[in-house]
Amino acid sequence: MLERIAQPRILLCALTMTLALATPPAHAFEAATTYQPIFETAAAKTVTLTGHDLTIDQVIDIARNGAKVELSPEALQRSADAYGLLLEGAAEGITIYWFNRGAGDQRETVIFSGDPTTPENSKLLKEQQLARFKGGVNRGYGPELQEEALVRAIMAIRANTMSYEAASPQLTHMLVDMLNKRVTPVVQSRGTLGEGDLATLGNIGATMVGEGEAYFNGTRMPASQALSQAGLKPLEPFAADQAALISTNAYAQAQAVLLLEDARKLLEWTDLSYAMGLNGMNSSVTPISVPVQSMRPYPWLTWDAARIMDMIKGSYLFDEDPARIIQDPESMRASSQRQGSAWHAWADLRQSVLLSINSSDHNPAILPGLTPQSSPELSTPQFMKYYIKGGPLSNGKSGYIFSNANWDPYPMANQVEAFTISLTNLGVAVAQRVERFRNPFFTVVKPADVLKPEERKDIPTFDGYLPTDLWQELADLGTPVTPNGQAIVATVEDLEAQTRIKTQRAREAVDVSFHLLAQDLLTASYWMEIRKAQNPQRKFGAAPTAALEALRQVIPWHQAASERQKRPLGMVAYDFMQENPASKFYSGGPLAPKSASLPTAGVLPN
Repeated sequence: MLERIAQPRILLCALTMTLALATPPAHAFEAATTYQPIFETAAAKTVTLTGHDLTIDQVIDIARNGAKVELSPEALQRSADAYGLLLEGAAEGITIYWFNRGAGDQRETVIFSGDPTTPENSKLLKEQQLARFKGGVNRGYGPELQEEALVRAIMAIRANTMSYEAASPQLTHMLVDMLNKRVTPVVQSRGTLGEGDLATLGNIGATMVGEGEAYFNGTRMPASQALSQAGLKPLEPFAADQAALISTNAYAQAQAVLLLEDARKLLEWTDLSYAMGLNGMNSSVTPISVPVQSMRPYPWLTWDAARIMDMIKGSYLFDEDPARIIQDPESMRASSQRQGSAWHAWADLRQSVLLSINSSDHNPAILPGLTPQSSPELSTPQFMKYYIKGGPLSNGKSGYIFSNANWDPYPMANQVEAFTISLTNLGVAVAQRVERFRNPFFTVVKPADVLKPEERKDIPTFDGYLPTDLWQELADLGTPVTPNGQAIVATVEDLEAQTRIKTQRAREAVDVSFHLLAQDLLTASYWMEIRKAQNPQRKFGAAPTAALEALRQVIPWHQAASERQKRPLGMVAYDFMQENPASKFYSGGPLAPKSASLPTAGVLPN
């Protein structure tokens, strides 16, 4: 069930807010060039990873706020069962991709035969795996990821989903220990085709064996030194540990999680800024009324309209005003439609991401506990080729190991772009409604009609061209990435998903949207002051009033130009929104539409 979106979030301590002022988001308007360490405001919290119920808030707590992690007994057992089945399968002579056979165009190449735990095979696998982990230091391509939270999100998600894979116990514990000890690998941003983030996770694997460089508590040093200072011994990988670690979409999933968190804050502010704009325009609010919305009852659209209506409850907009025109410009009337649609796209993406970070995207699929009777096709000759009867290495458990394409990140990759497009359709309304305030055909009055010359002195002004400039930038980000199918690895791999590019563009679109919304907030707050000057008795509703009063603490209504901040007021407003979530001024409200419950990964009919 989707939780109440507008409920107040966990309040951070005053120190965190102070630090946040000096540390812009990783997707900040001007690209960050220096490392951005996290602040461990949730270091006392521990998140239990089960493999099936990790939430967005929990990933954020781990990634951005330094929460610790542990695997549940169930997840540890599932991982141990998968690991045992892998070893037993090879011992029984089953052909296993990326273990006793090669990967990609080497899928038919025999790596070893028989029991992987014999002295000869064990030596081979230990040497092979160590070399592969060390080789991860050369994978990928710069620039490096400067956002510690993003790397930690990758690690947290992989620790959760790796409980479905055949990871050795030492690999599982190392990933958890690095998160808890705050050993954060140096990771390159490029090198993945957006389906199977091999290079990205290869960088993390290199740190595990002490190769390359890493950050320990935010300080960069050789990886071996970081492990030593954290009290960790380098990993001794075995079996198919490299495959278990790197065959995943955790990089794209981590980007999507951070995208969802930042986008939620954006959409909450978009709703509140719109409510302020309605007050500033002296709008007719019939378009968001319940009877009107019931004529076209899209759940997320009617929810957003009800949310805005709740924000302006008690406003003068419900009083009779002969100067109020019958109908606002479309960019004002239709804003709740655009905003509700963006919330809908956000919710669809959120649902897909939640499923993705709580299931396996690994190749091959390790399925302990199954028998030929578990599903009709499993008893056919083709499937029986991959049946593992069970023996000492698997503690008697049977199962199957299948090649697959679960790493193809759809529908999530589509939904990332769908959300970005929804932001552009929302953004054009924001840009247009900012401009409509310049037209007295809609506002009925001009500021000069209301304010005396001495009152117009020393009030904030802002750039009239900037909203259009920002809108043009946002519009470009809404262009979908062209689907591609470049046949590589001897044409074995002939599809790419470009999820790295899609998620990066989506996060950039959120940030540009925040800057555009800052112009909207400036405009709305300016006109609320005009309406207040027209009639000091006017009310705007509790949330718009509280937001206006807080904004005036950083952008006073009357202040000499010599005393104002020497930077664009839009950037001041942007910082204000980053430091003051909209939920600070508005909480509660109507419950958001419910989403379908998540299916449990790996569940087959009996």
